[in-house]
Amino acid sequence: MAIQRMDNVLVVVEDLDAVIAFFVELGMELESRGPLEWAGAERVIGLEDVRQDVAMLRVPNGQGRVELAKFHRPKAIVPEPDDAPANTLGLRRVMFAVDDVEDVVARLRTRGGELVGEIVRYEDVFRLCYVRGPEGIVVGLAEQPG
Repeated sequence: MAIQRMDNVLVVVEDLDAVIAFFVELGMELESRGPLEWAGAERVIGLEDVRQDVAMLRVPNGQGRVELAKFHRPKAIVPEPDDAPANTLGLRRVMFAVDDVEDVVARLRTRGGELVGEIVRYEDVFRLCYVRGPEGIVVGLAEQPG
């Protein structure tokens, strides 16, 4: 048995509108948004008395998704520190291939994004950077030159 695909990555957020706007500015498409009203969700995630809103965003080619969840009940738990550095245990970022890294960084800045370090060239293969967006979410951007 093999993995068929990576379906999505979940990000728990407080400001659903701001984070949706950030990912849409990145170039993702909002696929759906609304309250999660499936009773089985509580059994899947291991929490009781859950009330949450979710949004699903997809990469334009349909090959990847980011799911956003805002928990109304129970309240989300804030990790320490808020803007965790790259060597913090756990999921640190999601990387996206882009056509023009400077353009994407400039557009993300209009939605509160800021470079974590700087845009650098990895040999002649990629131009790379990390951008921290709303709520400390970090996305990596990779542009293949030429």
